[in-house]
Amino acid sequence: MKYLSLENTRLDGRYDIHALLGRGSYAEIYVARDVLASPQSAHYFVVIKALNVFLQNDLDLDLERTLVENFQNEAIALDRVRHPNVISRVGHGTARDLRGTVFHYLALEYLPGGDLAKLCRQRSLSLGEALNYLEQVCAGLDYAHRHDIIHRDIKPQNLLLTEDQKTVKIADFGVARITQTDSPITRVGTNIYAPPEHSPMLSGQTGLLTSPKLTPAADIYSLAKTAYVLITGESPRFFANQPITELPFALRQEPWGGELVKVLEKATQADSAKRHPNVIEFWQDLSRLVPFTEINEVLTQVSATAVNTIPQPHVSKGYTPLAPQKPRFETSRNLKLKNNLPGIRLAPPVEKINTQTNFNPGVIQNAGTEVDPQHQTEATPSPSSNSNPPKGRFLRRTAAFSLLLTLFAGALFGTQYFIRNAINFPQVSNPFAAETGIANTDINLRIDPSVNNDPIGLVTKNSKLKIISKKDNWFEIDIIEQGRPHTNPDGITHGWVYGPLVDLEEN
Repeated sequence: MKYLSLENTRLDGRYDIHALLGRGSYAEIYVARDVLASPQSAHYFVVIKALNVFLQNDLDLDLERTLVENFQNEAIALDRVRHPNVISRVGHGTARDLRGTVFHYLALEYLPGGDLAKLCRQRSLSLGEALNYLEQVCAGLDYAHRHDIIHRDIKPQNLLLTEDQKTVKIADFGVARITQTDSPITRVGTNIYAPPEHSPMLSGQTGLLTSPKLTPAADIYSLAKTAYVLITGESPRFFANQPITELPFALRQEPWGGELVKVLEKATQADSAKRHPNVIEFWQDLSRLVPFTEINEVLTQVSATAVNTIPQPHVSKGYTPLAPQKPRFETSRNLKLKNNLPGIRLAPPVEKINTQTNFNPGVIQNAGTEVDPQHQTEATPSPSSNSNPPKGRFLRRTAAFSLLLTLFAGALFGTQYFIRNAINFPQVSNPFAAETGIANTDINLRIDPSVNNDPIGLVTKNSKLKIISKKDNWFEIDIIEQGRPHTNPDGITHGWVYGPLVDLEEN
């Protein structure tokens, strides 16, 4: 077993790894600080999910290929279901750790409020709190199903909370299925939450189902088992791979108890064709409990008009529907052909590349210039000398000029080749067709294209920017209009920002 060496390092010159959150079968989870993001940004802290194919000692090429494909599919699934109640991907990359081990990673939004399983262990949720969380999960899950993504591992541990614990987001799409594929159904999920069609405990018994295809009803089964936990505060272990037919004794006398059992029993039928066909119908049945929710510790009947028949999302700070660039991950066999993978350092040194040269194109003005007759020396032939006829002198001068021009052209080509391949000359945009963009989050304004300096100002989210030039992943900008009222020190409106945090506009 080989763990990655990442703690207390800076990944890709951008993410400062702070602590290990946990390890799974093939991935390691870290919390990190994005040094390119403003401290006011919702994504100042992120989660780094690092794929470590070497966590298992029996790795073979086929298994590695499957793991890399699943990792990329997770990124694709997250981008396809950008939704306020689904965890967002904010970046990705491939790098080497301190030991030289190559790994892929996803950068995800950090949700410090814990998960619903932990919250239920800490205290009992009121019926109103549980239904509020379930409505948000239904909204996110319905959006995923409408975009052909089946999660396949819905459970309280995969439902994460924002810091204020008001917003819940679906996480861990590592085993998600794109429903357009017809490949065999694999056995995944957690035993007490997984439906019979892909439960690890029922391998080989899928034949008892009338439908051989994986459908959204698989997630509805898991969601119903999750609802049992949130509302009752107890695990559905007694009903593993069975329909829920009753509530814990303490809740059986609740006025809403009988209605809840009907909803959960239908949603957890062994035959997927007998469950709710979609999340909307499941929520509509479950929302019948809303009139019984507690308001100010008093059991109150809520008017029917206050019940949302369509589950509504809850939007938290920092959400954007725009997805980052799509990743393309490769296996280690393909990566061995590449030697330019970024690494990480314990203390990244200040690296400033000098792109300036001493080459002066103006020297061509002194090449092949005719000598002033008033400044001739004795060794200089006179223009009227018979040994130096005008035609011969003209030919010699022409030949000399051609030679100098050829040498200069060669030097110019050599200098250009050196600059392109060794100095990495910055790309400069055409000033006559300047681009514009919109900041998709708060961004630090810097004096040069580097994080190794203190910010000189702040570009607020939704600010309109004029792109002056580009260097690597950095933009030199002028702030046309701030996204919200904000005054930079000394009225500074010009500087450099990190390019991926700016959405370019089409001219």
